[in-house]
Amino acid sequence: MPQIKTKNIKKDHLKLICKDMIDELQGLIECPRNYFTIECLNSEFITDGEIPAEYPFVEVSWFDRGQETKDKTAKIITKYIQKVGYDSVDIIFNSLNTKDYYENGEHF
Repeated sequence: MPQIKTKNIKKDHLKLICKDMIDELQGLIECPRNYFTIECLNSEFITDGEIPAEYPFVEVSWFDRGQETKDKTAKIITKYIQKVGYDSVDIIFNSLNTKDYYENGEHF
């Protein structure tokens, strides 16, 4: 945890930034590196019958860490995605409830 799901961002671009981005996020969020996952979803957005060339979208699912940490996390993710050539980045956070998250049949 957290789970980072990306849409409309090339896998090769994510591979270039994932290590450094997770290094920085790990320091901020203070959780073990192996708790992070990055998923590159193969999807396309359609607007008015057209597929826009660029519309990077990131969804972060995690246990809420407060607004300040959320703001800093969004800035870090945006910084790294912009490093590989994307101008605008949309990010949405989904807060998970520990009683609804199970690992090996046990909730947190």
